Amino acid sequence: MQQVPVSLWTLVAGIVVTAISIWIGQNHTLMPVQASLQAPLVDGFFNVMFTIAIALFLVVEGTIVVFLVKFRRRRGDDTDGLPIEGNVPLEIFWTAIPTVIVLCLGIYSVDVFNQMGGFEPAGHPHSAAHVAHKSGTAIAATLSDISETTVSPTIGIGASPQTLGKPADLVVDVKGIQYAWIFNYPDSGITSGELHIPVGADVQLNLSAQDVIHSFWVPNFRLKQDALPGIPTELRFVATKPGTYPVVCAELCGGYHGSMRTEVIVHTAEEYDSWRTENQIAQQQNLNQVVAVNPADLSTSEFLAPHTHEMGISAATLESLVISH
Repeated sequence: MQQVPVSLWTLVAGIVVTAISIWIGQNHTLMPVQASLQAPLVDGFFNVMFTIAIALFLVVEGTIVVFLVKFRRRRGDDTDGLPIEGNVPLEIFWTAIPTVIVLCLGIYSVDVFNQMGGFEPAGHPHSAAHVAHKSGTAIAATLSDISETTVSPTIGIGASPQTLGKPADLVVDVKGIQYAWIFNYPDSGITSGELHIPVGADVQLNLSAQDVIHSFWVPNFRLKQDALPGIPTELRFVATKPGTYPVVCAELCGGYHGSMRTEVIVHTAEEYDSWRTENQIAQQQNLNQVVAVNPADLSTSEFLAPHTHEMGISAATLESLVISH
């Protein structure tokens, strides 16, 4: 019986490994639903890396299994193994191939980073006083010092090559605090604990942190950017699918880091206009109520009553707490 050449077995094994790794690398379900224009770029890069990882795993583990079977110790065989000391061609091979792979992945990753806008963060400076004047209310100004000026971000994901030099359709100032995200809309004066954006709009987030480093991460957008105290950063993207997606802080920021979560709600254009109108009216009404009532004329329990009602604390309980203190 003629023995099959090792080279033929190697060729067959290479074809099988390649087919399996490509199929798994392109058909896995490890990533959440894509919901931004940047997501396919990241997923394409991830799929290539995952395909290579599967191939390496099969080659290494397959070789180990074959060697365990082929070169296992036979019963009654007490001889030593062959005195093999190195193999220069093999060492060159397993050094050169990973080097080429890493270089190619590095070039690919730089291209993806550039297409996402990583090389061109370019925000637009504005001050709290400007925001308050533009919105026609003092709501935004009360959230920060009037003299504080937001410096143009120079770090982060900015304009893509297609949008370079063009202003974003929507700019939102995002502040991370322990342990929440606050979203301020300079064009309307709205402040929210959730990020609301229209689908298809070029959105620019100007990120900052009040206390420690936070990280703004939207898994469905495949985007993550640190919010740094004293150093403005930027995140610019386009949402492509209406829906509600989680926003997670991906940087350990304290004892309640795990609860620092909120949502980004992607509306249709009509839904977003409706949401903005409703919130502008609601915040204007709240402002009028604040202006109409002088806090100095209120007792402690009266001043806290609206907030404690939202928290589910009864008036009797509130009164007893005020008296005890």
